[in-house]
Amino acid sequence: MKPPPALFEPIRSPDAPDARDGAAVAAWHAGWAAAVGLTALAGDWLGRESGAAGLGASAALAMATPGLLGLVLLARDGRSVRAALLAAWCLAAVAASGLSGGLTGPLGGFVFMSLAAAVALGSSRWAPFGLLGTAMAAVVGLAATGVNGAPAASPGMATLSALLTVGAAALAFRLSAGTQARRLDAVEGAVAQVETVLAGQPGLTLVLDASGAPLAAYGAAPAALPVDPLFEEGLVAAVHAPDRPAVLAALAKAVAGSEAQVRFAPRLALDRRILLVLRRQAAKAGEPPRLIAVALDASLQHAREEGLDAARLEAEAQSAGKTRFLAHMSHELRTPLNAVIGFSDIMRQRLFGPISDRYAEYADSIHTAGGHLLALINDVLDVSRIEADRYDLSIERFDVREAVSAALALVRVQADDKGVELAAVLPPEALTVAADRRAVKQMLLNLLSNAVKFTPSGGSVTVTAEALGATLELSVADTGVGVAPEDLARLGRPFEQAGGAEQRAQGTGLGLSLVRSLAELHQGTMSLDSTPGAGTAVTIRLPVVVARPAVDGEAEVIPLNRSA
Repeated sequence: MKPPPALFEPIRSPDAPDARDGAAVAAWHAGWAAAVGLTALAGDWLGRESGAAGLGASAALAMATPGLLGLVLLARDGRSVRAALLAAWCLAAVAASGLSGGLTGPLGGFVFMSLAAAVALGSSRWAPFGLLGTAMAAVVGLAATGVNGAPAASPGMATLSALLTVGAAALAFRLSAGTQARRLDAVEGAVAQVETVLAGQPGLTLVLDASGAPLAAYGAAPAALPVDPLFEEGLVAAVHAPDRPAVLAALAKAVAGSEAQVRFAPRLALDRRILLVLRRQAAKAGEPPRLIAVALDASLQHAREEGLDAARLEAEAQSAGKTRFLAHMSHELRTPLNAVIGFSDIMRQRLFGPISDRYAEYADSIHTAGGHLLALINDVLDVSRIEADRYDLSIERFDVREAVSAALALVRVQADDKGVELAAVLPPEALTVAADRRAVKQMLLNLLSNAVKFTPSGGSVTVTAEALGATLELSVADTGVGVAPEDLARLGRPFEQAGGAEQRAQGTGLGLSLVRSLAELHQGTMSLDSTPGAGTAVTIRLPVVVARPAVDGEAEVIPLNRSA
């Protein structure tokens, strides 16, 4: 996939080599080498009349060498290449000065060529090195003169070398000026493009001082936050008074070096909202801190959140009303239902005289159905009380083994009728907990009833109780039909059931929901692990274990934080 084009070219360092002038600098080197070579071959300034032809040719060859080396810029350009070329110019100037007698010799003008080369190569930082090369060449020339004596005078050679040096230096300054002009144009173009991008952005970007006073502004300002009043009065003055402490806190946080976000109502439009994102701008040591701020119109998002909050409050109100209705109806139904169950029990036991077997069978069915309906109403009532946050735990110290034994006794008949084996794994010593005795027994009873209900004849149900530090772990495992993985996440919510229609008909979906809710009231958890066809294990973990054993008859209310 083709990458997207850049918005603008990166700004180059003023001292970085520009590949576009590499060819011009290479041409400058080539021209120098050609001029020195042609002049040397013509013999106009080699000093044949003085017998210094050999030394002059050697000096000319030395000065032509860096010119030839400069052709490498056509193939490769960069800081290191240009630095190496400048070093070659310095060495050539030193060598030529030593061979020709320095400033007083016939090639005295070449002493300044290292400085001219530094200018041509285009780096302002390299000018001192070029000047150093010139000074070294002059010193070496003086030393050579002191050792070998003054060279033979050759006015023509001196004039020609001076003219070549002046011409090369003039071209070098022209090259440098052109390079700097191109770089300046590139920088100005990049700055203009950056300003265009900043001015065209959808939000308002501000440069602020530590107090929130704007120093610069870019982009499109939100309609509720005009720019001119910001510069006249400051950012904080444009904020609605109740929101100013939050904005000041965000400014302080950003000055401290952390990114901060704050939403506020602008003073000129209280029905609107502005989102302000603040970050500290990198600054040099000693400079006052500055902040970069982006202001965006967040009115639509605020309105959406307000709508969601209103919908949530309405849903909570409806849920609370439903819960109150269920609780009220459950209370109203329990009283007549208890009467139905009681009278049907009297009839099936024939306490007031004999009745026909058919009527006795009807009474037995009424009693069974009434008991099932009463259990359902009790579960609905408990769930409603928990959801309404009206279920108060009565915390007391007791041996949890007693609650396990009581729950097993209640489901023993049901298990024997189905041919399901019940087993308990309990510690040999008392396992004392501080919990609601009725709630613990209810959780165990619900889990055991479910396990027996969905375990076929010949299967087994095992309840285990143990202490893991301060946590009580109760586990009920069966060898029943199991639960499919996709149903595990739903179980534990009110009226959620798993399995087929036949399995769903055996329950109401409130048992596990009530267990989970009672466990959470004790700050505990409930987890399920099941394999279809192999069985299910439900584990309750409650942080209720106490260090000392229970004392007979002792009961006390212990503070226990409950989640809402």
